[in-house]
Amino acid sequence: MIAAGIRILLIEDHQDIAELLTDYLEAQGAVVDYAGDGVTGLHLAVTKPCDVIVLDLGLPGMDGLELCRQMRQLARSDVPILMLTARDTLTDKLKGFEQGADDYLVKPFELEEVAARVAALHRRARPGGPQDEHRYADLSLNSRTREVSRNGTPIELKPIPFAILDALLRAAPNVVPRAELERAVWGDEPPDSDALRTHVAALRRAVDKPFDQPLLQTVHGVGYRLREPE
Repeated sequence: MIAAGIRILLIEDHQDIAELLTDYLEAQGAVVDYAGDGVTGLHLAVTKPCDVIVLDLGLPGMDGLELCRQMRQLARSDVPILMLTARDTLTDKLKGFEQGADDYLVKPFELEEVAARVAALHRRARPGGPQDEHRYADLSLNSRTREVSRNGTPIELKPIPFAILDALLRAAPNVVPRAELERAVWGDEPPDSDALRTHVAALRRAVDKPFDQPLLQTVHGVGYRLREPE
């Protein structure tokens, strides 16, 4: 239902609801960032890449309507927004759409419906295919055209480094364990343990060495990730 690696920003002040949604969406393969108030949510929304925002209307610090307005008018963001609220009148819904929400779901809701609506918003936001293009920082990859670029500079990759980068971009900036990368590239029959390390080194030479800021990090004993320097 949900594309593997889809990045969701959940902004919800009710801890129990947030935990339920996070657990369910992550079990579907999503990467979930969380904020419990409007100010923190807006900060994450404009500083960290995400594919869909799930936004509660009643938030401390800054309510969902104001956050939505600032996202659209001030930050010029077009990230799809699913608004969650206990307010179910037509007037409330229209206010949400007027401020830039793309969809509206009234509490209480079923977790499956949240996931279905998130998936639909993600598909509509990427008409070329929800999994075609992946970006992190100034690095981008198109899995359909097999084009890779960083800061506008094209990068040539062989098939295995390309597959590794594709898996890393889907999860960025989170760590992808070695075993998960090996499955993504070779399925259930990975080669010897040095093969992944060799191809990651080739990928690093292509996407990091020619540029000022390195993105590809080794997390010793765990795996690899794409992450901007602190």
